[in-house]
Amino acid sequence: MSLKRKAADVATDAAKKSKANGSITSFFGAPKVKPKPEIAEFKKEDWVSNLTDEQKDLLQLEIDTLHDSWLPHLKDVLVSPQFLNLKRFLKKELAAGKTVYPPMKDVYSWSRHTPLDTVKAVILGQDPYHGPNQAHGLCFSVRPPTAAPPSLKNIYIALKKDYPEFQSPPKNGGLLTPWAERGVLMINTCLTVRRAEANSHSGKGWEQLTQKVIDTVAKTRNQGVVFLAWGNPAANRVKEVNKERHLILKSVHPSPLSASRGWFDCGHFKKTNEWLVQKYGKGSEIDWNLQVDPEEAGV
Repeated sequence: MSLKRKAADVATDAAKKSKANGSITSFFGAPKVKPKPEIAEFKKEDWVSNLTDEQKDLLQLEIDTLHDSWLPHLKDVLVSPQFLNLKRFLKKELAAGKTVYPPMKDVYSWSRHTPLDTVKAVILGQDPYHGPNQAHGLCFSVRPPTAAPPSLKNIYIALKKDYPEFQSPPKNGGLLTPWAERGVLMINTCLTVRRAEANSHSGKGWEQLTQKVIDTVAKTRNQGVVFLAWGNPAANRVKEVNKERHLILKSVHPSPLSASRGWFDCGHFKKTNEWLVQKYGKGSEIDWNLQVDPEEAGV
């Protein structure tokens, strides 16, 4: 039995009552609200052609690797003075021989694994892992053969409490790509970091972009998604989210420094599925199991 099935059974009756709130088809489709003209008429080629030569140079990574579903909503932030200064800073870091994580090709992997119209839940992280072969653009996730870091191990413990049949990745791994492919947007507040220097890229401009990502989800996924905010920094990020439309689940951070203050009994994974099933019916819940071959998970 998959982890998502129990939640479906628990909330079946509630789902029938809330059928009017929306179907699975409408949930996974494009938002029903009429998009703004600048979004509806957005053409990437025209936008790129209107950039200056310097902007094209600085934003080549965004042009090449940011998923097209997100670009119309983030384009104004990308050309803001603050973000362009961030890109100049990153360019200098790399030119100086600094090792930056995640690898540049993975900075926007969250956008490609979870296009905007597939988002069902959002997990907010803070700073990327700053060790080799760890960060790959999804918060809390690490690539094999890297073992799951302490915070992620605590996430597994809480998940096991919600779903005793939960299975973590093979070989004590920490690859969370399957969640992203199932509609869980996993994004850090800051998207890059210098090797072995935690928070070395914070306050440089990433925060403006990632806040826009959160705001975009809250606005365009207007029928409702689940925001999982672990720790005060994450909670601050969702304080403006409409609580009547979306479910906001808050807890202490799963880090060993704070997990003992209530993390293990937060029940967020089961609550997420129960809410999704209640709102959208069977089939909308998330299968949290992670026993997936890395090649099948897009690694």
